[in-house]
Amino acid sequence: MHPRIAELLQYVDAQTAALRAAFDAVPAGRRAERPTPERWSPAEVVHHVAIVERRVTQRLAALMEQARALPPERESTPILPTRAAQRALDRTKRFVTFEAAEPRGTDPAQVWDDLDDARRAFRDVVARGDGLALGEVSAPHPALGDLTGYEWIAFIGAHAARHADQIREMLDGVPPAGA
Repeated sequence: MHPRIAELLQYVDAQTAALRAAFDAVPAGRRAERPTPERWSPAEVVHHVAIVERRVTQRLAALMEQARALPPERESTPILPTRAAQRALDRTKRFVTFEAAEPRGTDPAQVWDDLDDARRAFRDVVARGDGLALGEVSAPHPALGDLTGYEWIAFIGAHAARHADQIREMLDGVPPAGA
């Protein structure tokens, strides 16, 4: 595996583990509760992450097709941190998602299976792009501007980390069950 892909997948896995830990810290009976009517519940947050991951996977597949026309990747220096990932992590700025990425009909018992399915598809696409010059192809992100293929992979990790922080913030404001 190319060193940059290995680095990015380790980052994605670590941030997803943090998201899982944050979600698991929420009592099961409270995972569907919204902290306020206009904010998502912890289950909806994870559902949103799965939806976005599926969409990014499609974007990455298209970028990898473009990269196949280029010479193979020659650069192997570390890619993290990326500016785009750092901006995605900044929770002082609230992003408003587009309608297609809003969770609907969320089943708290199903959200991790949905995210696991999305992650398998993501990893399959990333594996097919191993060795391609992903720093040479880019596509626009609605809030972060143009991202290279590598930055899109990093975004998956940063997006999970951002929403892990969101769930932890909710948990800090939620009294224990029965209180």
